[in-house]
Formats: sequence, structure tokens, C-alpha cells
Amino acid sequence: MTKTISYEKIKEPKVFYDVSPVTLTETTLNNRHQNILSAMQAENYDTLIIYADKEHGSNFEYFTGFFPRFEEGLLIIDQQHKATLILGNENLKMCQHSRIEADLIHYPQFSLPNQPMDNEKNLTEIFKQLGLSDRNKIGLIGWKLFTTQNEAPSELFDMPYFIVDALKKSLSSSTQVNNGAHLLIGSKGIRTINNANEIAHYEYGANLASRCMLNAMNQLNIGMRESDIGALLSAEGQASSVVTIAASGKRFENANFYPTHKSLKFGDPISMTTGFKGGLSSRTGFLIKAESDLPASQKNYLEALVMPYYKGVVSWLEHIAIGKTGDECYAIIDKSLPKAIYNWHLNPGHYVADEEWMASPFYQNSKVKIASGMIFQIDIIPSVAGLTGVSAEECVAVADQALQDGLKSEYPELWERITTRRDYIINELNIKLSPDILPLSNTVGYLRPFLLEKSKALRVK
Repeated sequence: MTKTISYEKIKEPKVFYDVSPVTLTETTLNNRHQNILSAMQAENYDTLIIYADKEHGSNFEYFTGFFPRFEEGLLIIDQQHKATLILGNENLKMCQHSRIEADLIHYPQFSLPNQPMDNEKNLTEIFKQLGLSDRNKIGLIGWKLFTTQNEAPSELFDMPYFIVDALKKSLSSSTQVNNGAHLLIGSKGIRTINNANEIAHYEYGANLASRCMLNAMNQLNIGMRESDIGALLSAEGQASSVVTIAASGKRFENANFYPTHKSLKFGDPISMTTGFKGGLSSRTGFLIKAESDLPASQKNYLEALVMPYYKGVVSWLEHIAIGKTGDECYAIIDKSLPKAIYNWHLNPGHYVADEEWMASPFYQNSKVKIASGMIFQIDIIPSVAGLTGVSAEECVAVADQALQDGLKSEYPELWERITTRRDYIINELNIKLSPDILPLSNTVGYLRPFLLEKSKALRVK
């Protein structure tokens, strides 16, 4: 059945303030450790070596609860339940706070340049002392799941050469070394499934990002600076999971990504994106009040791009369900928003966790089944020549009845927020929301293409 989309006055979604961060429990952290040991055993890994730096610390933090910020670090997990942290000068104190019990080895070479090299050690010798030379199979994990077609993904390593080189020098010729990222973020990766505690933990960021976005949308005015909008897209001192976007008019002048002091002008296109752990919100549209204000060359913007895009988002929300394969979901989006016409190139959605894009089950021929506990970002990026883009990226969880019951009993305030969001999507936006989808963002499905008209948005007619 073809959906008819209307652009009309509707009430905006409710946002939630004073939502406290939810700490991951000891039970959750213990389960993570046990799950990775089971995954290792299933594929005969004796040891995993997990790398982290500021930009690539999520797999490390998944077990430790922290990442080494401006330094580097290694977490070594053995099949024998032993864990070791190799840390630089300014993270030594963090071993005692680690959520996984671990021995500590000081490796000052992981510290910042010109810091003291007292207690300097040879990394090859460290690996030998840990007994890695006796292992049959070792997995190296940085942050990236390689999905190459012409190279063996297991032989590509995304961590510094000096670490890989030191490891290989420490091993016997019979030891097999593979990229082990798939154990965490692959089709059966343990990080793709979240329990009630983890969903509550990540909802904090999704709520915060969408709250910031709606606040920024409501305060947009001609004469404001991009940097004023950028400030509205930050909150509660939380670290961003993406580069914050507040860009009006022509993009990427002087190769710049960041908000500037450029003033917003009537008629300009504008893009805004903000994200924190657990969630991202993004919007693109025009700084105008009505369709009649569109540039002469884009008078068809609403009908030619925005409404078809919205149909794609609606189809996503109505049809993503537990048990469907990634390929089936991909085909649903391609049918409602044909890739051949709207030229979206990336995956129409992906996993969200500590990082904004962890991996994705949504691709052609994907046999990954949508499962209870997955958290997704709706992320479809159409590109039609001559037309400004459009976006309404938000985050949702997928949950079966048991997980929904668990959330309701363990986190009643969270469940009330989810119920409020579902009611808005179903009753105000007229979207027949899949019963498996739990909105973690406040603004799921809410799209205002003309951002100076703050009372009107799209809905299903």
C-alpha cells in the first residue's frame, strides 16, 4: 500500500530533562567477559589482544569501562580467564578502577612524546613473558571489521606497526595471528546484542542528542552564527561521538568541518548533527518558512526528495522486525526509496554503541538476522543532483517481549519515556511502528524540512 505523506501543523515530540546516566552493572560486565571467552573457545582463540587510543577505544572500553584517552593501551584476554592491561604513564592509575580484573604492565612507550621513559621495556619481551609464544591462535582487535572481497580480512590489522611487529617477533612460526574484530562486532559479535542495563545505559546519549537537536531546531534564527548552533548541540559536558555539524550555506570551504562564525542567512541550506555514546541526531533542510521560499532551481525539493525520503524512513520504522535478515531489510528500503533513483550509497542503518557506527547488518545478501537487543541508527543518505540533501537520523532499539518486560520492570522511568515516544510516532505521525522497535531518541520520525517554520512537519496522511 502506497503511503501518502503530508506536510502540516503538528505538535512536536516531548523531550526529557534530568535523565541520569545509567551505570553498567557488575553483572553486565561479567557477562561480557564470559561471552568473549565463549566466543574465543568457539573459534579456538587462545588469546585476544585489544588495542585502544582516543579515537579507537570502544572494544577496549567494552571490558575495562575506560579508554586510555591521549595515550595508547592494550588489553590482553586469555582463554584461561586471565587479563592483562599494558598502559602508559598517565593511565597506570586506571588499572585499579578497571571493570575487568587485570594484571598491570607499565609500558611508557604508550605515553605522550618526551614524557619520562623510566621503567622502559621491550614490547617483544613483554609478549614473551606473557607466554604468547606458546599460543596456537591469537586475535588482534583494533576497531575495524574489514569486509574486503579481494583480500583476506583476517590478515588485515588496524593497529600500529610497532605493536604488530613486536608481537610477531615474540611468536613461534606455528602461531596463527588473525584480525579478531568479528568476535565483537561481526555477524555474531557479542557487542551487537544488549541487555536491559546496556539499553538503559545507551538511551542516555540518544535522549541527550535528540534533545539538543530539537532545542537547536527551535532556536534557529537568521543572524545566529554556526557556532551558536554548535553550542546548542552540546550538553552536560558529554564527549561527542562524532564531529558536531552546524553548517549553513556552502559546505567544506577551506576543507573545514567545524562550526564557524558564519551568520545564518535566509534561504540557505543547513545541516546539523550531534551525537553522544548511544545515539546520534541529524537534520538537513532549508532556512526558510515555506515551500514558496525555495530557490528557483529547487522548487520541487519537497515532492522530489523530502517526501520520498520520509517514505523510506516510515518503511524502515514499520518493517524492521526480529527475525528478518539484513538483506530483507535492505530490500524493503530499496523498494520504498529506490537506490537507483535516490543514489543512497551507504548502509541504510547500522549498529550504535559507544561509537556512532560500530558495524551494520543492512547490506545486500546479508544473512544477519535482526535480533532482540540490537541498537540501530536509521541512516539513509539520499543524493539527487541539484537538490539539497535531507536527513532525520535517529536511534532505536529492537526488543522482544522478554526484553521489553525486563526494561519495564528494571527501568520504569525509561520505559515511560519509550512508551511516550512510541505513542507520539503512532498517534501523531501516523506511523504503524513495528512492535519490536523501541525509540531511544525523542525525535524519531520527526522531520521539519523548512526550519524557520517551527510548527509544521511531515507525517503519514
